[in-house]
Amino acid sequence: AARNLNARQRLCLSGTPLENHLGELWSLFHFLMPGWLGNSKEFNSNYRIAIEKHGNQDRLHHLNARIKPFLLRRTKEQVATELPPKTEIIHWVDLNDAQRDVYETVRLAMDKKVRDEITRKGVARSQIIILEALLKLRQVCCDLRLVNQGMPVNSKQGTSGKLNSLMEMFEELLAEGRKILLFSQFTSMLSLIEEELKQRGIAYALLTGSTRDRRTPIHDFQSGKLPIFLISLKAGGTGLNLTAADTVIHYDPWWNPAAENQATDRAYRIGQDKPVFVYKMIARGTVEEKIQRLQREKSALAAGVLDGRTTGDWKLRDEDLQALFAPLPAAPKKTRK
Repeated sequence: AARNLNARQRLCLSGTPLENHLGELWSLFHFLMPGWLGNSKEFNSNYRIAIEKHGNQDRLHHLNARIKPFLLRRTKEQVATELPPKTEIIHWVDLNDAQRDVYETVRLAMDKKVRDEITRKGVARSQIIILEALLKLRQVCCDLRLVNQGMPVNSKQGTSGKLNSLMEMFEELLAEGRKILLFSQFTSMLSLIEEELKQRGIAYALLTGSTRDRRTPIHDFQSGKLPIFLISLKAGGTGLNLTAADTVIHYDPWWNPAAENQATDRAYRIGQDKPVFVYKMIARGTVEEKIQRLQREKSALAAGVLDGRTTGDWKLRDEDLQALFAPLPAAPKKTRK
């Protein structure tokens, strides 16, 4: 519909011209200059397959040269030089014993299911079952109650090593006077975090897709009334100005690094006058750690196309699947107190 608009000039403005795949870039240029990158079939043949699947650097450089005269890119570091520093920290956590047992059980079952599906249909037509399997593993990393709602809470270990670690983080950060944004893709996980905060008497604000009154929690956090803001990634990852925060916690990683960066930018944006610390909670040795690597490769693809840097292949390959469904490493030895 947009391409049918009559206009003397066309301009695209985007903070994320390339998030998931090169086809998104083609769509923008097909609106701006129809035919410049060929039709969709030609673009896939000339660029997308060669770059995404085979990591062809010549095709990458050719595409970059093709779009460069029509692309003006400015990063936040270039235009918002007054911003304070931002520090990103990987906060490693270990699954507790119960999580490790369930993780391995789910991994073995889903690995066989995925392999059988790929044998029958191939990787391209097995995406749904692959994502379903990875979703279950990611949920186990967050909290066992996400995969088994009726699971009783072990008073000693709890149902999540990550949730226990988060509560310890909250205590330390709040003692330092920090204002915290916490993002999760799972609203059910936010509910579990809510329960823990209530038990500890810690005040918080909450924003999810079902929140009708968005203004009140935003005001309460920005005004300093509440020190913690729990936000679902999809509902609050964009469009909010939360510069009262100086700390951002990503409870669970998402495939798309641009989505996480946009969420972080709710705090790290023009108007921020405090250093911002970004914590990414990653369960060691699990699918979450593998997602981190795929995130870096996807970021490299965007940088290669838009900035002309070299990049590697980030498409899901056989070795990626092997890594994603790899067994957990040996549990860390427990030290005696």
